[in-house]
Amino acid sequence: MSVPVALVTGGTKGIGREISRTLSRKGMRVYMNFSGDRDAAEAARQELNAETVQADVSDQEQVNAMISAIIEKEDRLDILVNNAGIIRDGLLMLMPAKNWHRVIEVNLNSVYYCSKAALRPMVANRWGRIINIISPSALMGRAGQTNYAASKGGILGFTRSLAREVARYGITVNAVSPGVIETELTSTMEEKVRREFISMIPAGRFGTPEEVARAVSFLISDEAGYITGEYLSVDGGLT
Repeated sequence: MSVPVALVTGGTKGIGREISRTLSRKGMRVYMNFSGDRDAAEAARQELNAETVQADVSDQEQVNAMISAIIEKEDRLDILVNNAGIIRDGLLMLMPAKNWHRVIEVNLNSVYYCSKAALRPMVANRWGRIINIISPSALMGRAGQTNYAASKGGILGFTRSLAREVARYGITVNAVSPGVIETELTSTMEEKVRREFISMIPAGRFGTPEEVARAVSFLISDEAGYITGEYLSVDGGLT
């Protein structure tokens, strides 16, 4: 097969950036999607020797244009990692409708838009890998995260259903569920909150972006070619 072409949504920061780094190191042509932070995108592009593509993945027209541009340039798209996501936490009784809808739009609708657009070249080539990033909230629930848990739980159901549709074409669809991971977000946690989280994790520590990226890399590999419709928890035993 030619050099595989991969698209990582939300690929210039945090876990997405590490996934992009790992795939690039494996010799893939990596496109890192970003929405608004051009400075972070340019820094990632220079550091990782990967391409950047700007699009709001909650907008179907922008997604279609982004993926069409990649296919026009590369004549293929082999790997899609649906990583982009946001949080707008709050108790349901107090949650503004805009916070519910925005989380569903970015976290769940984007997976539909990106996967639908990416499937055509994968089906044509009779090979493809789609990896969806979910969360322990999809499996356990968490107070204050009804919108986030609903979006990630929806992705899990999407993963299992799409896997059944496209297995005949040599395409696998799986999910990775990172637990609490050391990123820019967790670095700002108060020490008390940090200790509370760690007390719930049997491994006794937060995970690293590298550990999540290695799980994604495995599910993309030929060694995982007979695994589809599954999720892999990378959470130190949390769930």
